[in-house]
This record gives sequence, C-alpha cells and structure tokens, in this order.
Amino acid sequence: MKLKSKLVALAASAVIAMSAPAMAQDWKPDGPLTIQIGFGAGGSTDTMGRVLANVMKENTGWNIVVENKPGGGGVAMFTGLSQRPVDDKTIGMGVSIPVLVQLVQRGDQLPFDIDSFDYLGTVAKAELALVASKDAPFDDLEGLIAYAKEQGTLPVATMAPPQVLMMKQTMSTTGAEFNLVTADGGAEVMKLILGGQVLAGFGSGEHYPYLESGDMKVIAGANQARLSYAPEVKTFVESGINAYVDPVFFLAMKQGTNPAALEAISAAIDAATKAPEFAEIVQNAVKGDPINMGAEGTRQMMVDGLANAKILFAK
Repeated sequence: MKLKSKLVALAASAVIAMSAPAMAQDWKPDGPLTIQIGFGAGGSTDTMGRVLANVMKENTGWNIVVENKPGGGGVAMFTGLSQRPVDDKTIGMGVSIPVLVQLVQRGDQLPFDIDSFDYLGTVAKAELALVASKDAPFDDLEGLIAYAKEQGTLPVATMAPPQVLMMKQTMSTTGAEFNLVTADGGAEVMKLILGGQVLAGFGSGEHYPYLESGDMKVIAGANQARLSYAPEVKTFVESGINAYVDPVFFLAMKQGTNPAALEAISAAIDAATKAPEFAEIVQNAVKGDPINMGAEGTRQMMVDGLANAKILFAK
C-alpha cells in the first residue's frame, strides 16, 4: 500500500508539473492589457515601452494599451499601481534608480515597497549623461561648476530624483549653486536646453540625435563607468563628485497577480526583447542591447539596488 500510495503521489506531482506551463501558455487576458509608463511621452522609457507593447501584441494577439503616468521618476505610477485592485492586466514600466532612491529617502511616506510588486523582467540598462547646448561656455563638469560660481545660480534640468541628488551633491561638494528645474521626461529636458531655458540637463538617450547633429555636447557621465559612446568624457565621480546612478528599465505588476498571468506575460516580454525591431529601438535609445534579467533576476536587482541606494543616497 505504501508503494502504491507513493506511486500515486509521484504521478500526481508529475501531472501538476506538466500542467503548470500549459496553464501559463493557455492564459490570456480577458480584456486589454495596459502598460503604464512612469514617464512622459517622447522619452526613452516611453519609446521602448511602446515598441515593446507593439511587438508583444504582434506575437500574442493580445490587445495592449500604453498609458503615460509621469511624476516623481515613476513613483507616481507605481504608487497608483500599488493601490489598485489586482486585475492581472495592469503592468507598470519604470526605471529602477528613481524608485529605489525614493524608497530610501521617504519610504515611510510611500504606500509601497519592493514587496508590493511581482516582477516580470527588464528590457535595458541606461547610460545617463549631463548634456548642454553646443554653444554653452563650458565643455565639462568642472567648467560648468566654474561658470556657475562666476555667474551665480544657473538652471539645470532634471527628470528624476536621483539626478536632483547628484546635482545637490555637486553643490554641496563644490559650493556652486544651481536652480534645479524638474521636467516630465528626457524629451522635455531636450526642449528646455534647446530653448535656452536651462544651461544643461540630463538625458538617457533622448540627446543622441542632437549629439549627431552637433547641437549638443556631453558634459559628464552619470554612471559608475564612462559612457560607451563618449569614453573621453569623465564621470561625476572622476570629477570629484561622489555620486553615480545605473538605471535599469523594468516591468512589474501588483503583488498577488495570478501566477499563470505572470508567467505568460513574462514570457511575452522575453520574446519581445529578442525581436530585431526591439533591439533596434533599444540601440537607438540607450546605445546598448536589450537586457532581460527575468522575473527573479529583476527582483534581485531591486533588492541589491536598494542596499546600494541606501549607501549612495541616504543623507
């Protein structure tokens, strides 16, 4: 009897194991999937999100809607996502660093934490630059700082909290003063620079066409390593400012989402990141290849990133 019971149990386990992938493969949304992007239209996050949605739609036949929910570097969107009922159909797309910094600085005031979400995957890692108009009277961060000290408070555009922190660290370290102007995304930063409303601003890909046309120049790299497309330009750290960011574009849903939905959507995202048309848009947006860390890898990236942000940005 014991042997028979054991065989029955093993058979049942095998059926469950075999049926789980099938359940995920058979799952499909009972209405439109919505990808909420935590930044304004026209920026690199928005561009990649929309192409990702189009490729997923082509691959799966699902109806996918994209919505822009800018504010706080994605924090406004993730706040809304954390407070809505689980519906198996709403996905948030944001950037890791702004969310992690806000969790460090005012986590007790936010309605969510890392455990508030089920993670789906990543699509890319950004290189962040401080850029200025070609006619700006400086060519590097040291020159910008010297010019600010000479002229007084100067306007610099930011689009997420980590950039504000980097500029505040710059002011604290050097004594230069900057008026930090908040924009709803990289596209708006570019407009402010070209329109002369600010002297410099941060870009995570939106500035590439203007570098190619010669209308802008890179002042500093904001990542830990130098920019791949401007290796001659020093980083903030190399310029004496102890601050850097390594932003990762990721997707998540509210914690408690149906596991079959999570598996099916994660698989659809992974397939889309491998499509040539998506690789092309990522190359245009961040000058790199798509990177998908998977569900578990994305969660671990956020856990490790939070620990790093506590060291870098807790003030």
